[in-house]
Amino acid sequence: MFRLLIGLGLPYLGVVGLLPWAASVERYVLGVPFIYGWIFLWFVLTSACLWLCWTLFDRHIVEDPA
Repeated sequence: MFRLLIGLGLPYLGVVGLLPWAASVERYVLGVPFIYGWIFLWFVLTSACLWLCWTLFDRHIVEDPA
């Protein structure tokens, strides 16, 4: 259950849940509107969440070398 919260819940909350807030910000980050920087940041953070799930929960499962 905790694996689903990290792997799916956090990215969903960050992208869909906080998107209205990010769209209301009128700032620029490195010359790019904040909303685009927010979405791009979550591309990276989603990968980090999935890596964290693999490291914490699935890394101990060793595949059978064929």
